[in-house]
Amino acid sequence: MSDQEQITRLLVRAAGGDRKAVDDLFPVVYQQLRKIAQNKLRPERANHTLNATALVHEAYIKLINQEQMEWQNRAHFYAIAATAMRRILVDYARNRNAEKRGGGNVFITLNDEIMSAETKAERIVELDDAIGRLEAINERQAKVVVLRFFGGLKESEIGESLNISLATVKRDWRLARAWLARELGNIPNPNDN
Repeated sequence: MSDQEQITRLLVRAAGGDRKAVDDLFPVVYQQLRKIAQNKLRPERANHTLNATALVHEAYIKLINQEQMEWQNRAHFYAIAATAMRRILVDYARNRNAEKRGGGNVFITLNDEIMSAETKAERIVELDDAIGRLEAINERQAKVVVLRFFGGLKESEIGESLNISLATVKRDWRLARAWLARELGNIPNPNDN
């Protein structure tokens, strides 16, 4: 049985209330979740108090403590995990801003030209707010941004998770990226692809 099949079976059992499946799932998905978390935390400052292990564990706890777990497949699970990691990172940035206005850099990148590699915690909060506004306009485009940026999913995995074609994912990403660039005040050069 492939890892994908094993994960999907464990997810179905966990969604059915099988607590052993929840326990068995964590070691199987841990490395991928850690890879996603490390990718998101790589640009952070060296003394950042939130590490990949803590982010993975906190996200997993949020996932398994849901009253209703309805994971359709592996990609859907990672999409939900990406959303949980987004909330954790945004909450961390908000708390950091509240503690020290203007202090404590949180370094993030948005895969392309939307944000520079060196941004402050308030930029991650601005990004989250902008994603919220985008969600009100186009929920699917907002989901594509969250899955790509916070979840680190590939375009094909995003398509699988949202049950849309690869062409739709690419179009949504291109449109959402342009909209976010305008909202965040960083307008990309129209000559860039």
